[in-house]
Amino acid sequence: MSCWMPGCPALSMCRGLAALPITCLERAKDLKTRLGILLHKPEPGHKTGSSSKLQLSSRRRDSSREVLEWRESFDQLLKSKSGVNAFHTFLKTEFSEENLDFWLACEDFKKTRSKTKLASKANRIFEEFVQSEAPREVNIDHETREITRKNLSGATSACFNEAQAKTRTLMEKDSYPRFLKSASYQDMTKQAASRGTSKRSHT
Repeated sequence: MSCWMPGCPALSMCRGLAALPITCLERAKDLKTRLGILLHKPEPGHKTGSSSKLQLSSRRRDSSREVLEWRESFDQLLKSKSGVNAFHTFLKTEFSEENLDFWLACEDFKKTRSKTKLASKANRIFEEFVQSEAPREVNIDHETREITRKNLSGATSACFNEAQAKTRTLMEKDSYPRFLKSASYQDMTKQAASRGTSKRSHT
């Protein structure tokens, strides 16, 4: 903005800046630069790259140990969320994932507290997994199927216990050993073992 009129604010401002010593102007520029640097600094408590890497490394070590624990027992596998996911993926290749899905549905069913929800959930699980010709029928004997059917008349959190136990035993004795021998699990254990070797070499 330029102005030739006497008393113009812009003209006064320009004259005022011109009258300032060069050192004042340089200091002002320096202050502006420093403020810019401060604005871009991470806030206190902000995770640095190195701490994030340490946390990631720790998570990898934990997951490696977990993978190796799956072969200790079927219980160890079922306790692990990632273990259940890996086992489920394997069962899909054998077209038998309904056994694990039924077991998981029973575990969820046991947590139900409402009696009305308990009854509706029980009927839904029975129709999907237990009754003859069910869409995802699990491999249990006729006697267990009939016991479960009778349990529905007074549904409690324990009404699928026998059917769930039979399905669990079937998975433990049949599918679980094959999972441990599968190429996918063998690859996972090799990766876990190599991470463990790498960790020891760095200590």
